[in-house]
Amino acid sequence: LRTGDQLPSIRELAGALAVNPTTVVKAYTELEREGIIEMRHGKGAFIASQAAPLATKEREQTLRRSARQLVVEAAQLRVGAPRVIEMVREELSALDPHQDLAEGEPVRFKVISGG
Repeated sequence: LRTGDQLPSIRELAGALAVNPTTVVKAYTELEREGIIEMRHGKGAFIASQAAPLATKEREQTLRRSARQLVVEAAQLRVGAPRVIEMVREELSALDPHQDLAEGEPVRFKVISGG
């Protein structure tokens, strides 16, 4: 995505990802707080013109929070570490089946278009 590009509406993205719209609202709110997107009243969400990439430390902190949440949920559901790791690999592969999952390589994402 480029500066100024419009993001899908909350309902559109929630439907495409099969998640609760509240989840998308929370994600958009966090992205806006971090200066990555701009919310324009009545028009939607757009990539911010001054969007600065997160520093490595910030990216890792953000990802670690998600990883911690995943681990806690797996423990609550009594799902073992090997299965959790397998599921993460499956999800990464689903984003790009040709992607090398070698350690240290960045994850590439495909754009999901609604409609």
